[in-house]
Amino acid sequence: MVQIFECIMLLCFGISWPVSVYKSYTSRSTQGKSLVFMSAILIGYIAGITGKVISGNINYVLAVYIFNFVVVSVDFCLFFINRKHESAL
Repeated sequence: MVQIFECIMLLCFGISWPVSVYKSYTSRSTQGKSLVFMSAILIGYIAGITGKVISGNINYVLAVYIFNFVVVSVDFCLFFINRKHESAL
């Protein structure tokens, strides 16, 4: 039961990241983005993944952690691509 609630929390929190990636990709802008915030989110996901692995609690929730981590990482990379694009203008 605890895993279900953890998964719901991760899904609710992570649902906005694909939208953020889409906006970053289409706008080619860094406006409204914070490297500090995205870094903190990535560190949190790393901690969650590490906790699951160390505890041996490998289950479907780990897949949600990994998916969220990947999507935020894409947005993080897009920040640098977009910043380079902005500086070229």
